[in-house]
Amino acid sequence: MAGLGLVGLIATAIAPAGAQEAGQQAAKSVHAVEKPRAVIELFTSQGCSACPPADKLLAEIADRPDVIALTLAVDYWDYLGWKDTLAKHGHTSRQKAYARLRGDSKMFTPQAVVNGSAMAVGNDRSALEQTLATSRPPDIPVKLSVQDGKLHVAVGPGSGIGEVWLCPVATKARVEIGRGENEGAEVTYHNVVRGWVKLGDWSGAAASFEAPLRRPGDMDVDALAVLVQSGSATAPGPILGAALQPIP
Repeated sequence: MAGLGLVGLIATAIAPAGAQEAGQQAAKSVHAVEKPRAVIELFTSQGCSACPPADKLLAEIADRPDVIALTLAVDYWDYLGWKDTLAKHGHTSRQKAYARLRGDSKMFTPQAVVNGSAMAVGNDRSALEQTLATSRPPDIPVKLSVQDGKLHVAVGPGSGIGEVWLCPVATKARVEIGRGENEGAEVTYHNVVRGWVKLGDWSGAAASFEAPLRRPGDMDVDALAVLVQSGSATAPGPILGAALQPIP
């Protein structure tokens, strides 16, 4: 058992920037996913005119019982006239790291990364479905539970080594875009990642982690995703295991 002393840290990590300004509303119908065949990370931006169709497609895929579909908003289109209200610079860095490790230098929006390794254009349904069908699924079991105000994470045994990351998620965020390429549009984003907290390292043996949950009353987070991923934060590799769990 890893005693992480994360009281307050999770609350800081998941605090949404500009929640009222963005008009975010958390959904309450999120379903648990414990054995996903795929984890999709959609790199998107409110300032990108090609992104709304990808955001809509991700919402459809997020309803599937065997897929964890996450929205990672980036900030590099902010100069076009609208500052993305959900963006985190760390997501830009993560997308850049993926491109560097793949060796193709392709970094754009909307871009989907599947299982930490394969890439597809985020608004191309056929390409994304093909990538989902051919990408190697995560096979390390991950189980989440919330009891007595604490998150309990159980990671099963398997081959490889990696890091265990906690991602607080807002399952629904509605944004009215006031300027830029999507001026006047209202877009609803799904499974928006609001922060990253490293729970610890995984060495191939079964392991468990525990973290206290504390959040402000206006928090829009209503789910938690946990990723077991090879590599590191600056050099993320294939996703080895994952789970998504709604929280009260």
